[in-house]
Amino acid sequence: MKIAVFHNLPSGGAKRALYGNIKYLTRDNEVDAFVPSSANEDYLPLEDIVNDLKIFPVKNNILSFLYSSINYFPSPTSLLELKKTQKIIGNEINKQDYDVVIVEQDKFVMAPFFLKYIKKPTVYFCQQPNCYRYNISRKLYKEAGLEYKNILHGMYLRLFGSKLIRHDKEYSRYSKYMVCNSNFSKELILKSYNIEPHVSCLGVDTELFKPLDVQKENFVLSVGQCIPEKGFSFIINSLANIPAEVRPDLVLVTDQGNIHWKNYLQKLAQEMKVKLKIMHLVSDEELVLLYNKSKLLVYTPYMEPFGLVPLESMSCGTPVVAVREGGVSETVINGKTGILTERDVMIFANEVKTLLNDKERILKMGVESIKIANNFWTLENSGKRLFDHLNRAINLYKE
Repeated sequence: MKIAVFHNLPSGGAKRALYGNIKYLTRDNEVDAFVPSSANEDYLPLEDIVNDLKIFPVKNNILSFLYSSINYFPSPTSLLELKKTQKIIGNEINKQDYDVVIVEQDKFVMAPFFLKYIKKPTVYFCQQPNCYRYNISRKLYKEAGLEYKNILHGMYLRLFGSKLIRHDKEYSRYSKYMVCNSNFSKELILKSYNIEPHVSCLGVDTELFKPLDVQKENFVLSVGQCIPEKGFSFIINSLANIPAEVRPDLVLVTDQGNIHWKNYLQKLAQEMKVKLKIMHLVSDEELVLLYNKSKLLVYTPYMEPFGLVPLESMSCGTPVVAVREGGVSETVINGKTGILTERDVMIFANEVKTLLNDKERILKMGVESIKIANNFWTLENSGKRLFDHLNRAINLYKE
């Protein structure tokens, strides 16, 4: 099969998932990637695994920026020029003999302009609909006393939020075949946009994320962007309810993120007497080592559509304690590979404390986590699931 890939993603879970799926597909298929220059190709570069990577420049001048800000919504890149570039990419792919095209979400507009212009059989991977967590973000900023730091963001959402949603809904409809990462995401997309996608669950690189022969250390780990929605403040408040003599340290692996939120987390941890270490942009090898050294992964994002982090931890043999929300309910088996709780700081703290005191149970959960990750949540299984959808999309196009 000859496959074209389009993306305009930032670094993060969606890019890692794409990289893993493409890595699998390149085993038996010819895969080329087409990206605008605004896409992040420094993080897990597709150039390392695809047959050919073509980058198309996105111009950015003050006139086009002002025009697109008025007609669309303000963005770091001119959306007018981004639209022109994505049309060029679509036309370029249309002229060639690709069997099918994989399309990822756009970091600026979610459903990319590209969907309007591509005429080949297409599978659009929609991780989540737009704007569904913004109210959570504003609420957490307000509770943290940082509402004034988020005034511009709040104004932006009030002025342009409806436009963002309308755009995402409109351009999503250009997709004849949509897939998403979990049943939770499927319900969210169906409810938000009245579009029913197919579920194509993701997987992790079990050759990279694997158990190591290292000593466990007295800390729990959490991984994600440094933004309120990832729930790090909940973790700090929860750990503060564990007696000091048995309280584990907390290690956060995150991006540079929002400096105001990072400072707030450090101040909160100090006030709550929770020993906190924040690590930025660690390598994959360092991350695997941290998963192996940590006693538990603690995972509390608000309505995360899927979440690769728990699977990465499970693949390393480290159990998960998570809030029962979003896609994590579909990956962590309560009582077998981890613990799922309500979003209550006392309940969460008690589950962490109880599990930390039961080394035998942690070991048993670790063994089960590795087994389940290797049986279902692998890149190979994820790639096979996506490949089936590619074939279905081709057949649908012929009808």
